[in-house]
Amino acid sequence: MIVPHTPTTPPPVRTPVRKAVVPAAGLGTRFLPATKATPKEMLPVVDKPAIQYVVEEAAAAGLDDILMITGRHKRAIEDHFDHAFELEQTLAAKGDTVRLDAVRDPARLADIHHIRQGDPLGLGHAVLCARRHVGDQPFAVLLGDDLIDPRETLLARMLDVRDRHAGSVVALMEVDPGQVHLYGCAAVEPTGENGVVRVTGLVEKPAAHEAPSRYAVIGRYVLDPAVFDVLECTPAGRGGEIQLTDALQELAAGGTVHGVVFDGPRYDTGDKAEYLRTVVRLACARPDLGPGFTAWLTAFVAGLAGDGSPANRGDLAA
Repeated sequence: MIVPHTPTTPPPVRTPVRKAVVPAAGLGTRFLPATKATPKEMLPVVDKPAIQYVVEEAAAAGLDDILMITGRHKRAIEDHFDHAFELEQTLAAKGDTVRLDAVRDPARLADIHHIRQGDPLGLGHAVLCARRHVGDQPFAVLLGDDLIDPRETLLARMLDVRDRHAGSVVALMEVDPGQVHLYGCAAVEPTGENGVVRVTGLVEKPAAHEAPSRYAVIGRYVLDPAVFDVLECTPAGRGGEIQLTDALQELAAGGTVHGVVFDGPRYDTGDKAEYLRTVVRLACARPDLGPGFTAWLTAFVAGLAGDGSPANRGDLAA
């Protein structure tokens, strides 16, 4: 007896994510006057600008096509990720291969493109500016002042969730109730998978008593191209800006948004105090700087007076 073959529907082919968008058009007003002529994304974190850590993270996750959304007075970002022929020739002539590699590395990380956000209309608008470059492909969004510790694999985990579930993926971090109002906040439900939740709703910077959970959206997204059509129709929201959170809320209502819960080190270089803490933490983790710097820092903290000032003023110059 011949059993008739019953055709089966093959699983949908997932388009691999290869493109990343890095919004970097903000004015950096919290760091004035340092950011009057220098983009906030170019402020040094130890010996690299903050935005280089973000690009290195994207490249390490296999994203080799990166679009930066910049604005006026952001030319320094473009120059940093380009070749500096005169400087490279000078270092090569001196035989300074260590600094030569450091200068060349930013331009070799990925295929990097730049476009300007003409009007500062919010993160949603900045993402929408990438539509022509991204096309109908899924893509990642990495905020330029939100650093994930280089030893973590958050972005790779998010790309894996996107590959298995399709739709969009956001990074979530549990925060204290007093901090919820600083973030977009997610309503979630479990999926049965450790560290992965389904996002059922999103609220931009809610008051603590209105927050649906303590899960805050941090600056990493893997987005389905469907987000562009939603952003096209999203009106200005909080602060008079087009909010990416509002667009993701609509997608979440359709059941197509997942969240990856992250509990590792994250650094907000857009805040002065956190910027200083970031420099200290990453310097201490460096094998070339850490031992000596940590020893000095330990002695410095031990010598602080009760009011927090150095007991020995000479320590400031040490």
